[in-house]
Amino acid sequence: MSWLQVLLLLILAYTLIAVYIRDRGLFSDRIVFFGPIMAIKTEKVGFFDWFQKFRRPLRAYATLGVIMVVVVSVFMTLALILAVPQLLVHTPEPTGIYDPRNVLAIPGVNQAIPITAAVFIGLLITIVIHEFGHAILARVEDMRVRSMGLLIAVIPIGAFVEPDEEDVNAAKGMPKIRMFGAGITNNIVVGLLCFGLMFLLVGMATPLSVPLVQGVYKDFPADKAGLQGYSVITELNGIPVSSQEEVATIMDRTHPGETITLKAEKDGVERTYTLTLAEWPEVLDHGRDSGFMGVYYYSAPAVKEHIGNIADLGLFAPLYLTIVPIDVFIQGNTQQLAILLTDTPEQMAWKEPFPLFWGTVHLTFWVGWFNLLVGMFNAIPIVPLDGGYIMKEGVERFFDRLGWSSRYAHQVVASISAFITAMLILLITMPMLSAAVRFIMTVLL
Repeated sequence: MSWLQVLLLLILAYTLIAVYIRDRGLFSDRIVFFGPIMAIKTEKVGFFDWFQKFRRPLRAYATLGVIMVVVVSVFMTLALILAVPQLLVHTPEPTGIYDPRNVLAIPGVNQAIPITAAVFIGLLITIVIHEFGHAILARVEDMRVRSMGLLIAVIPIGAFVEPDEEDVNAAKGMPKIRMFGAGITNNIVVGLLCFGLMFLLVGMATPLSVPLVQGVYKDFPADKAGLQGYSVITELNGIPVSSQEEVATIMDRTHPGETITLKAEKDGVERTYTLTLAEWPEVLDHGRDSGFMGVYYYSAPAVKEHIGNIADLGLFAPLYLTIVPIDVFIQGNTQQLAILLTDTPEQMAWKEPFPLFWGTVHLTFWVGWFNLLVGMFNAIPIVPLDGGYIMKEGVERFFDRLGWSSRYAHQVVASISAFITAMLILLITMPMLSAAVRFIMTVLL
């Protein structure tokens, strides 16, 4: 049974169960529906009261978090303001990262987000961390929490907490700002910690010199013989080999025009290939007169060094990692970092320090990636994002101190929110609008 058949069966089962529950009015005090999404909630939220014991450290944490959120909010706003004019001058085609479907952070729809267990778990953990941040600070600041729950659409897709609306509206100043900023603070802190843990984990893995053929050069001997990428060379001219160095030692004794036999294994199947060696191409020739197979290897030591160089970027490393899924799944894995995101054949070129090692690396990456992006996006000063509510509360308190009418504060907040929303919409839609205009002009002319 294919994954598509399994997915269709799960959707059918979910639909039948959801329709039955809704039509029969079952569990009406526990289950509500928002369109096709089922929300399972509970009002047993008393455990959030436990965090009131730690008011002082949690308030200090949240206050520092607010400073961080403001910095991120300014950074995101400036990035939008600087990016839009560049996009207007050099509008790209709506393909690749500018493909409309890549606006949505939906696994399997967004080309940069695969459908894997690590992705779904990472996304769910991110939402729980965000929502629990609001709930914990709400109780610390004496705002009641009414309920919490899970959002389900075939699988759990999110979580929510519901602070008391009257208590939130009655709160003023820093208590309210800390509550709104807590979700973003949690996301950014957890994102940074997860990326740090990922670097530590990869540092534990030992790169091996396995003769793993990553690819072949077109129209050269290996390509003509049918050798496929991600095959492991096991034997050359009847001599067993287990490293790239052993292959190189044998190849150094060959000459162009010489015929060799090569055994390679892929997906558990070993095949024999006959290659008539060629001369080294000029771009790769470093004074070599040996025969050339036309293969290039995966170098785990080079990849580990590259990952180490990224870690050396310090706090800029997480920002660098946010673009890795785009590089891996859209731009062809030019940075050789796919191994951090999902299962790949390259894993055989590494010695794992413990079972399920790469699964742990993938989970830490996606938890870090989702947390960092969700935190940064929510910091944008647009109502109803958390950053917008923080901006709104700050502007209102500022106007209160000046003794000005709250009407002016609302106008300022609405203007800022509308301006940044317009920038965001332009950033998303310009490639599509430009392509539509070009198409219309082509038809008319």
